[in-house]
Amino acid sequence: MCPGVESEKPGDCPKCGMALERNPAWKPDTKTIFTCPMHPEIEQDHPGDCPKCGMALEAKVISNPEPDDDVELGEMQRRLCIGALCALPVFVLAMGHLFPGAPHWFMGAVSRWIQFALTTPVVLWAAWPFFVRGARSLRTGNFNMFTLIALGVGAAYAYSVVAMLAPGLFPQTMQIHGGVAIYFEAAAVIVVLVLLGQVLELRARSRTGSAIRALLNLAPATARIVDGSTEREVSLAQIAVGATLRVRRGEKVPVDGSVMEGQSSVDESILTGEPMPVAKTASYTVTGGTINGTGTFLMRAERVGSETMLARIVQMVAEAQRSRAPIQALADRVAGWFVPAVLGIAVLTFILWFLLGPEPPLAHALVNAVAVLIIACPCALGLATPMSIMVGVGRGAQIGVLVKNAEALERLEKVNTLVVDKTGTLTEGKPRLMSCHAVGGVEENDLLAIAASVEHSSEHPLAAAIVSGAKARDLTLRAVSDFQSTTGGGVSARVDERSVLVGKPAFLRERGVTGLDTLVSTSAPLQEQAQTVIYVALDGAAAGFIAVADAIKKSTPAAIRALHALGLKIVMLTGDNKATAAHIAKQLGIDEVTAEVSAADKQRIIQELRSKGARVAMAGDGINDAPALAAADVGIAMGTGTDVAMESAGVTLLGGDLRNLSRAVLLSRALMRNIRQNLLFAFLYNALGIPIAAGLLYPFFGILLSPILAGVAMSLSSVSVITNALRLRSLRL
Repeated sequence: MCPGVESEKPGDCPKCGMALERNPAWKPDTKTIFTCPMHPEIEQDHPGDCPKCGMALEAKVISNPEPDDDVELGEMQRRLCIGALCALPVFVLAMGHLFPGAPHWFMGAVSRWIQFALTTPVVLWAAWPFFVRGARSLRTGNFNMFTLIALGVGAAYAYSVVAMLAPGLFPQTMQIHGGVAIYFEAAAVIVVLVLLGQVLELRARSRTGSAIRALLNLAPATARIVDGSTEREVSLAQIAVGATLRVRRGEKVPVDGSVMEGQSSVDESILTGEPMPVAKTASYTVTGGTINGTGTFLMRAERVGSETMLARIVQMVAEAQRSRAPIQALADRVAGWFVPAVLGIAVLTFILWFLLGPEPPLAHALVNAVAVLIIACPCALGLATPMSIMVGVGRGAQIGVLVKNAEALERLEKVNTLVVDKTGTLTEGKPRLMSCHAVGGVEENDLLAIAASVEHSSEHPLAAAIVSGAKARDLTLRAVSDFQSTTGGGVSARVDERSVLVGKPAFLRERGVTGLDTLVSTSAPLQEQAQTVIYVALDGAAAGFIAVADAIKKSTPAAIRALHALGLKIVMLTGDNKATAAHIAKQLGIDEVTAEVSAADKQRIIQELRSKGARVAMAGDGINDAPALAAADVGIAMGTGTDVAMESAGVTLLGGDLRNLSRAVLLSRALMRNIRQNLLFAFLYNALGIPIAAGLLYPFFGILLSPILAGVAMSLSSVSVITNALRLRSLRL
């Protein structure tokens, strides 16, 4: 009676006093799990920093269609603003000797004390998160970019403080007019540059969730639930399975279900990519997030909450974005020894400059060691792969290509052979009855009614065509007993005390059926016209055949041409007869075809192709395709198919449009190219930057890299990797 009252525990309603009852659609709020984009194995139920790389953890699954206020981004922006305001005058004072006519105090003790006063909050407050992460990395042994930043900034600041407060501790050769050179500006500006890089990175990372937010926005916030003669608007969380919902003109379908009453046309382009609305009448299924057209209808809710197609898509995209491609192992191996190596190079740089460098040796040694630590921050290396995967998987979801994990995309790039099923993949998967032929004194309608009665218990698309054809002729289905199904062969049962076999010729021959050869000869012309023939036997004797046809999808010819243009060899494996398969293969220009194969045969053939060196992708939609999908290098499920097929596949094509397969291949190639670009840039950046920072150019050109410039280069390297990854968002497919 009081829908606004909710409680986690049983009790009485505080408004009307009635006992509260359980809402079957209600689920208690689950904790948000936070994970690291670079180390997805790190998970916890509260925000924080990754104990391995120091990056901020982010929500594993985005549940809010609107971007949340990013607490860390706001905090970093505050630290950046205040740090920049303090660092700017420090930099100006430190560069005072370059300004003609600058006041004398610019180079004196007053300037030093001002620099010290302004740098201290920058280092001890603005940079505090970096020191916390750096200390944790040293304590746990998981060295990362913050290890280098904390050591570099801390060394520059500590050296400058000692040089200002106790210059007498340094040798006379390092003192100029009683003072020792200080580097407060290096510490302050480096902190600001690192903060700037963090802010830019956090903003870019927040954009990678745009694909999931776009999917979440497809679902309406509320629905109209019908209870007898009353209607009320409720949130989606209050909808239970079995509820009756009204969907009015122009509204979004709230959950998955079926039409009970009324008729309309529904825009299903989010699933199929086709702009033409689909007519919906009683018993037709509708999917949450699709848009109702001009009519109004009542629907029954059948899948709600996390069980809807839209929720499953969101979950699949989120999990894929967190997955790791095998190529990531290369970056992980490098990162494992990279930071310790950099620390060693920094120590060696310090020693060589201190022993062999010009006056003052300690200052030169410190500056160059700090430059090495700062420029070598491995953030670009760590971000190279995860950022590309997050953006690429999101881009795939926008075009109807759902990726189960990043490994599937990496394998798809290398595929050179595509194996396809016929029914439901190349064809509509909705065959219809074309003709029925009876022999041996059996009436045609009797033969069809008996076959339909037996096939009514089967889940095969051809069985559905026979049943639909019988119903179209207003034939009455009969009681069936002892039903048995043989995958890839046919079905058997007893009807009206008669033994009935329905299936392929080989299936009937194995069971001793007589008179079959004449029927096979009679049906040959139909098979040459791409009609599939199913044979029927009664009490061990051939009784006739039923012909059904499955139209080729309108999108299939263009899809085959696009796949050939990508250099793929296309092989069709089908359980259908050879004549029908050959006719369709010739129409579509398919390279190779094998017909009359079982599910086990498909799996075996794929394994044989792989043993010969082929990189195989398999596209299918049925339960019988699941073993073959699992056996291929990459399994590709048609989104209109079964849940089993989707679970066995690495890639799912929403709407079952084979054209999306060429888009998936293009996406995989672009993604892997993007990752390699990022890794190459990160490796080259460090390979060139570290020697320059260590002073390699000084003996030849007298050039030294300032720690400030090293900080600029470090920030730009991360930003460039992120920017390159974000290019995938606008990838034309």
